[in-house]
Amino acid sequence: MRPSFQPRLVNPPCGDPSLYIPFLYQRKAILFDAGDLTSLSNRDLLKIDHIFITHAHMDHFSGFDRILRLGLGRNKTLHLYGPDNFLYNLEGKLSSYQWNLVKNFTHQLIIKATEITENQRVTRIFHCRNGFSASGEKMGVLMSNILLETPSVTVTTAILDHQIPCLGLALKERFHINIIKPALTELGLIPGPWLQSFKEYLFLEQPPDTMFKVPTHYTRSPSNYFSLGELADRIARTTAGQKIAYITDVGFTPENIARIKILAKEVDHLFIEAAFLDEDSGIAAEKFHLTARQAGYLAAVCGVERLTVFHFSPRYTTRYDSIHKEAHTAFLHYQHDHTNPPP
Repeated sequence: MRPSFQPRLVNPPCGDPSLYIPFLYQRKAILFDAGDLTSLSNRDLLKIDHIFITHAHMDHFSGFDRILRLGLGRNKTLHLYGPDNFLYNLEGKLSSYQWNLVKNFTHQLIIKATEITENQRVTRIFHCRNGFSASGEKMGVLMSNILLETPSVTVTTAILDHQIPCLGLALKERFHINIIKPALTELGLIPGPWLQSFKEYLFLEQPPDTMFKVPTHYTRSPSNYFSLGELADRIARTTAGQKIAYITDVGFTPENIARIKILAKEVDHLFIEAAFLDEDSGIAAEKFHLTARQAGYLAAVCGVERLTVFHFSPRYTTRYDSIHKEAHTAFLHYQHDHTNPPP
């Protein structure tokens, strides 16, 4: 199965946290945290339409300025999400610049930002043409942990504790559509961008008798019209969707552990911070960060398939191997024995 999205950490383990998630065959990407984004190209950044900020510490939010700069003068809507006080933090960023010339832009950037607390979510809209002054405030009771829901994917959250609220995040594909290439050949069809449109029809649960048109230059068959149900039966197989989770900047507390277990349960790939080695667990507790051993334990009790640790303290610049070894040793150990968790 070729995954529909391919998450990758933007920076080395001691660098700023950021997870870039591009979608295969689409000019679309999601970003979890926006630390230093220097290594991403403008092309990569322009694919981003949804940004989820775990909390507004500088190493998680400073890269947003580059995205803002790149979006000016473009017809683009950016959707931002963050924890309690996030709108105040965002407005501070936007108000730190002068916008007297933006009314001359032909194309206008719009930012739709949502703040999530334990009880509610608040959304404000920031139009470039208005100098990014807030408008259109919308408040609502937080009814679920779903932040984004599209026909194909959902993003969910858990509010965790870093001595300030910090969002844990998970991205899940509803189901995965596998294309059977030999069947395409039998039907005289050539792979191309049309397959993404075909998948969108399936995610939207269009009726089986819906007629689907394959662009002429992608077919050698006598007709380029097919019923959706027949085409799906011939060229597609559905399997369980891919799921990833992203956890950073949290204390190893009972409440955090309980919430992470729900958010990251049986994910395919867990990205989780390992800021300190177990030998420095006292410092980790003071700073409300995880040790590598604690990260491995959480991955094991969540039943994840793959573990990637990141956000190491700079004190370990020459000890990456030690952190990876400690995390994966704990991961393997606690898969078989959940007793005696790390302190």
